[in-house]
Amino acid sequence: MAIASREPLEDVEIGFPDMPGFEKGKEGPDLPQEARAIGATVGGVRVWSLYVPNGRGFDDPHYAYKLDWLDKLRQYTADTLAKDPDLRLALTGDFNIAPTDADNGDPTVVEGATTHVSPPERAAFAAFETAGLTDVVRPLIPTGYTYWDYKQLRFPRNEGLRIDFILGSRAFADAVQGAEIHRDERKGEVPSDHVPVVADLDLTDAGDDDDLPMIFG
Repeated sequence: MAIASREPLEDVEIGFPDMPGFEKGKEGPDLPQEARAIGATVGGVRVWSLYVPNGRGFDDPHYAYKLDWLDKLRQYTADTLAKDPDLRLALTGDFNIAPTDADNGDPTVVEGATTHVSPPERAAFAAFETAGLTDVVRPLIPTGYTYWDYKQLRFPRNEGLRIDFILGSRAFADAVQGAEIHRDERKGEVPSDHVPVVADLDLTDAGDDDDLPMIFG
């Protein structure tokens, strides 16, 4: 995970408080933490770059780890906003969840058979709304995916998933002036299977949008 900024980064954190660790075949509170979260404050905005665990399969311990990881992140978010309701907070990155059927265009991703669309995963994602966050991209871009598997012409057929998000607090959402999913970045000879998700912010009182800050998911 990474955060790149032209402005100074403040209060950098590697991992959020109480972030669970994982080591296959082992249990306990002191498991090694994977490189899945980095946070920093930039221009008064608290940004987290995240890579939510995949889950792998319902019988895999990584699935329980994924749900626990999401719950701990939700709790951290709720606690943070309870202390500072006016904080501009954004959780960005690959959540490895398609929260609604409209976010799933891949015929091989089926509820009851594969992860990413199971009711517990979708409930874990929805819980971020109760913690004080909202999806700041979908209201501006009602359709589209952010990920396409490399196999079986998923991209040309537009059989993708929307699993990359920018979730923002009320104060963050109020500053969002525009958003974009850069679908064309999936084209080319050696593209990533994910594409950038961008939100443009106006953090000025005067509303000067000549050089709006951008947050990438």
